[in-house]
Amino acid sequence: MRLVHLDLKGAAPKVSYLEQVFPLLSQLGANGILIEYEDMFPFQGELEILKSPYAYSEEDIERIQQLAELHKLEVVPLVQTFGHVEFILKHEKYQHLREVERFPNSFNPHIPDTLALLKSILSQVIEKHRRSTWIHIGADEVFHLGEGMDSKNWMSRNKGDTGTMYLKHIKEVLGFIATQYLGLQALMWDDMLRKISVGALRGERMGMAAVAPKLGVSAAPVRVGALAGVVPSARQEPVPGPVGTRLWGDMRSPRHSPGTGDGVVRWRWLCRYDHYSVLCELLPVSIPSLAICLQTLVNGGFTEETKRKVLDVLGFQSMQLEQSTCEGRGAFPGAEIYHMVEQVNGHLKESILKVLEEESAIKGWFSPYHRKRQFGNPRNMESFGSKVLKLHEDWESFVRDLRVQLERVYFPDTVEEWMEENISPYLDQLRDLVQDYQ
Repeated sequence: MRLVHLDLKGAAPKVSYLEQVFPLLSQLGANGILIEYEDMFPFQGELEILKSPYAYSEEDIERIQQLAELHKLEVVPLVQTFGHVEFILKHEKYQHLREVERFPNSFNPHIPDTLALLKSILSQVIEKHRRSTWIHIGADEVFHLGEGMDSKNWMSRNKGDTGTMYLKHIKEVLGFIATQYLGLQALMWDDMLRKISVGALRGERMGMAAVAPKLGVSAAPVRVGALAGVVPSARQEPVPGPVGTRLWGDMRSPRHSPGTGDGVVRWRWLCRYDHYSVLCELLPVSIPSLAICLQTLVNGGFTEETKRKVLDVLGFQSMQLEQSTCEGRGAFPGAEIYHMVEQVNGHLKESILKVLEEESAIKGWFSPYHRKRQFGNPRNMESFGSKVLKLHEDWESFVRDLRVQLERVYFPDTVEEWMEENISPYLDQLRDLVQDYQ
């Protein structure tokens, strides 16, 4: 299994863009898509409150699976069942299910409503993915586990620890899946399991192996033959990648013999670190890095063959990993966004601050003091006016074009957020200066 993880808690692409990306991922060596919908899933009934205003429709979910099937990509839905549930616990309706009342990160596993809610969420997602033979239950980074009063009381009564408590909840989730969906296999992240002793895992009948690979050392997940056949997925640490992106994982991982059931999830922050954080990199910007990862995995290392295949598929002339650059126009879906974001990162802030901070006529004759009181000498203002107006016009034109490109891939909320985070802090300063000048 070579899965690409699409985490949709931020910058979820339109289905029309996935239609262009899926064949590319297949061509680069992926054979599956791990989709963490979060609030992009079309929840119904009591769960409708969890939906984003731009959530995919039921038709979209079906279309995504058809596209994946067309390109021989198995879809594995991911439903977080313990931590990373801010999109659920931010709502007042579910606030009572928090492990710690102040924080919306993790479920309280001792309240019956928690498991009941998870059953409803899992059921709706699984029912819309009946082609899938796998379900991923997340279960990573369960922050503040054991800090709630219910957990402290449980550990005291049962002479247990957070590891035992964690396993108890996971077994309940897996038990539901095993009972209701025969043959459906489960995946989970391995970070929480690493903190639990081999003895505790065996005591809970969680399987044979319990030693997880160190981060950045092996890209292969540990096999744990547990209830419902759960396989922890090794998550990988970042190493530098091209154009401000990150590559993930150690590229020396061995190939696995066919039929072992082992695999790798190519995991990247293509969204945001959690439901409340700012956006990370955009999918079109990360494609060169992702292509390198996939081809490195297929070829067992970053060889010349790997490099040639990536350049050929993406339409670049060359790449320099040490400088994090790719040369050439590129011919992959979203290449225009890739280059325009490169322009933003490399030149927007620099060019505007250079004018604002280094232009002597502005510093001496058009300072914040002058601008606030609306007075200045036209002679001195004319010395910088044309330069500032030209810079402003060029960037406004560029941003209009960038917005058009982004709107082809993303929904309006993502476009606005990315613009406000990456463009506005600098361009607004130039806009204000031009307004005062005029």
